[in-house]
Amino acid sequence: MKKVYVLLAFSPLCTGYAAAQSSLPLEWVDSLTHHRIIRLTRTGTDNKSFYFHNNPFVKTPDGSEDLMTYAGVVDGRRQLFCLNLKTLESVQLTNRTRGANGEIVDKAHREVIYQAGDSVFATHIDTRTTRLIHVFPHELGASISTVNANGTLLAGKYSEAKKANEIRAQYPLKSQYFNRIYEAHVKHSLFTLNIQTGEMKVIHEENEWTNHIQFSPADPDLLMFCHEGPWHKVDRIWTINVKTGNVMLMHKRSMDMEIAGHEFFSPDGKTIWFDLQQPRSVTFFVCGADVATGKEVKYSLTRDEWSIHFNISPDLQLFCGDGGDPGQVAKAQDGMWIYLFRPQGDKLVSERLVCMKNHSYKLEPNVHFSPDKKWVIFRSNMLGETHVYAVEINKNS
Repeated sequence: MKKVYVLLAFSPLCTGYAAAQSSLPLEWVDSLTHHRIIRLTRTGTDNKSFYFHNNPFVKTPDGSEDLMTYAGVVDGRRQLFCLNLKTLESVQLTNRTRGANGEIVDKAHREVIYQAGDSVFATHIDTRTTRLIHVFPHELGASISTVNANGTLLAGKYSEAKKANEIRAQYPLKSQYFNRIYEAHVKHSLFTLNIQTGEMKVIHEENEWTNHIQFSPADPDLLMFCHEGPWHKVDRIWTINVKTGNVMLMHKRSMDMEIAGHEFFSPDGKTIWFDLQQPRSVTFFVCGADVATGKEVKYSLTRDEWSIHFNISPDLQLFCGDGGDPGQVAKAQDGMWIYLFRPQGDKLVSERLVCMKNHSYKLEPNVHFSPDKKWVIFRSNMLGETHVYAVEINKNS
C-alpha cells in the first residue's frame, strides 16, 4: 500500500494519545466478501475518519506519495494528526488547549485549518508551524467549513444564534429540533474569509437553514451550500459564485415526498452528486447534476444497496457507499455493507466489500476512496472499539 496520510477524528478512552495498543486484529479477510481489511489506526479506542465530502488527502512535499490527515482527542480535546498509510505511524499536528474543530486541508499551502473557540488557525503539515488567521466576534457564533481550490478563501456561516440555540436548548434531540429550526426560518449568513489577510466578507443571506458548505475542488469561485431541514420540504442543493453573487438551484424536486441530499462534488468539480429518492423510501438513485448546464444523470440502485453516503473514485469510474441499517430512510433489510458500485447503463452494479452486521450505524462509516484507487477507507465500531479501516478493492483470492 502506498505511503499516505489521512485526516481522521480520534478519541481514545485513556488519558492522552499514547494509548496501549488494541488487542483487535490488525488485518483479516472478510469471510463473506473475501476482501482484505486493514485496521489503519493502531492507538486509542475511538478513532473517527473525516466526513465523507471533506478531502483528507495531500501529497508529500516532493509529490511522490499520498498523505492523509486526521483528527483525534487528546486529554479530552480534539486535535489533528497525520497517519502514514504505509507505516501506519501517526504524528500529532496540533495541541490546542480548547481543541481543534474542523476538517479542512488546504492542499495549496499544505496546511490544516481549524477553529478553536472563535479563533481560526492554520498549522503546516510538515513544519507544524501555526498561525492565527482570524478571530470572530463571539456573538456571531461563526464557523468555517471549507477551503477553495487555490487556497485563498475559507467559507462558513453564522446565524441568529440566540433563536436557534433557544430551540436546541428546549429540544435537544435532533428528532426534536430539526423540523423546528427549519420552520423558524432563522436568518443565516454565508461568508468568505481571506486566508492571508483574515478579511471576512458576507456573500449571501437568507431566512433559511444554511448548511453543508463545500467549495468546488476545481473552481475557486464556486461554493455549494444546502437548505437544511426535512428533505421532502426543501429544494436543498445550491451553488453561489463568490465573486458575482450569482445563486443557482442545482436540483428541483418534481414530485411529492421527493428527497435529494448528502451532496458532494466530483474530484474534477464538474458534477455535483447526491442521493435522490423519487419518492422518499421507494425508488433510489445516485444522481449527478452538471455544474455548468444543470443536466442530470441518474443511476438506479436497490433498497438494500442504498447508502447513507456515497462517494466517487478519483478517476470518476467507481462509486462506493457505506450502507445502512433498517432504521435508516431506505428501511433496508440487508443493507449493512460497505459497497463498491460500477456504473452499467443507467444502473449501479454493486459488490459487497465489508460485512457491517456488527456495526452500529449511529456512527456513520463515511467512505472515501484512497488516492491510488485501491482501497475504500471507512470508520467502524464493528469490533467494539471505533477504528478507521481500509478494505482492498481487488478481491483476495
